[in-house]
Amino acid sequence: MNLPEQPPTFRPPSPAERPWSWRLEDASGAEVDVPSEYAGHRFASQADAESWVGEVWSDLAELGVDAVTLLEAERVVYGPMSLHA
Repeated sequence: MNLPEQPPTFRPPSPAERPWSWRLEDASGAEVDVPSEYAGHRFASQADAESWVGEVWSDLAELGVDAVTLLEAERVVYGPMSLHA
């Protein structure tokens, strides 16, 4: 069964519309591969990005993420920020 194309209003947001993201890093600064539920999230605002990492930081730490770096598009806003006490 062929479904019609999604109308433009249902397209995924572009990076310009959601420029905020987190780089998930190990102790050496290399990016960590995490399950899809934690990977590749993009946010419309810095506050949304910070709220998300505040909710999942302990899960990320259990997956081997030692630190996170906040990006706005390609610009580093801050980090790396440790996920350990």
